[in-house]
Amino acid sequence: MDECPAGYWFCRLAAHTATLLLRSFTAESMSRPVLFVLFFLAVFLQSGTYGLTFMLPELFAAFDANEKDVGEMLAITTVVTLATVYYSGHLSDLIGRMRTLGLSGFSIAIALVLYSTASDIGPTLILASALIGLGWGLMYTLAPVVLTRLSATEKRVQVFSVYAVFMMSGFGLSPVFASWMIAAGYGISNAFLTVAILCAVSGALFYTLAGTVDRYTCSQIPNARSRLSLAAVAAIFRSRAWLPVVMVFLGASVFAGLNNFQTTIARSEGLNYADYFLTYTITTVICRIVFAGLSGRTSPYRVIGLLQLVMCGSAVLFLFINGIQWIYIACAILFGIGYGASYPILAAMAANDASEDLVPQTLQLFSLTYFIGIFGFPYIAGWLIVDFSINLLIVIVALLAAIEAAMALMRASCVGMDNSCS
Repeated sequence: MDECPAGYWFCRLAAHTATLLLRSFTAESMSRPVLFVLFFLAVFLQSGTYGLTFMLPELFAAFDANEKDVGEMLAITTVVTLATVYYSGHLSDLIGRMRTLGLSGFSIAIALVLYSTASDIGPTLILASALIGLGWGLMYTLAPVVLTRLSATEKRVQVFSVYAVFMMSGFGLSPVFASWMIAAGYGISNAFLTVAILCAVSGALFYTLAGTVDRYTCSQIPNARSRLSLAAVAAIFRSRAWLPVVMVFLGASVFAGLNNFQTTIARSEGLNYADYFLTYTITTVICRIVFAGLSGRTSPYRVIGLLQLVMCGSAVLFLFINGIQWIYIACAILFGIGYGASYPILAAMAANDASEDLVPQTLQLFSLTYFIGIFGFPYIAGWLIVDFSINLLIVIVALLAAIEAAMALMRASCVGMDNSCS
């Protein structure tokens, strides 16, 4: 039997559970905590998509494609993502942010089905890569904007940290889930199909929660339009928010350089990439929960800078694995502490450093530069791996992490002196 019975029944259960939840609560009766639970559940279900992009080298290897081909397909994803991020505000102004988030889930579901059925580098993969960019660009850009509407300024670090916990759980667990399916004999294509169904459930959740989100919007936050324009970009780069916008690009490049080709790194060392992703995910979730309670009581940029130094140390440690399991696990732990804990604080600072009337646009630009790193850097990374070596990639990634740490610590020092630096 070619179908995956485990994945099929798991998806049936997920869809049935989502249906029961939605039938149990209407916009009038749903409580605020239930709204957040369902919103974060939708984020979790859809965020597994990005984790599956870590498995593209494995999927492409089935039809004799290599890391360069992966990078080229992700380059297509990058172009579509950047266009989507720029115009996401235009679309959400027309049909609403939550309905646009629903559209993102359905777009990604179609993309993953196309990935699972591809047999060569051709139109199917190109379309799938474009749809991934469309869906993920909408979701990643607009979900934080919705959260700023649901939370007061002083609560944003905590809310963004919880949001990042659910997102990171999807990122990290989907490669582990795919590994288990491969080990059980179901194949990587069925893993893509399973996550496709979960993304469709996510889209339905987002679409249905639209009325409830409107009901619980914080009244003190102005309902600014979301459209990003060149004038808005210029205003953002003249404000304090320019720093997190640039820093997230560097961090995303580091993240993509190490994680998108982790299967290649693990294979070269004779290790299991699932061990890395599981360890990284657990570490990240724990750290984000801890920092959700601590980050508001200390200098955010100093915390970010120190965490980025830990991330830099993790990258350097990759050069000394030599097939040793405990060093590989240590790399995952340090990277989970460094990148995993710093990202939600940086996202919250992007919102807090922005002018209140430019918060939606600032978060869109934050997402834009993030995606340039996430989907653009793998194009460079794949070229480095194929034409040079994995070690050269790791050295470059470590340098980017060091630069980001220096930028954060300089901002922290400047704020400590006069609280007026930009």
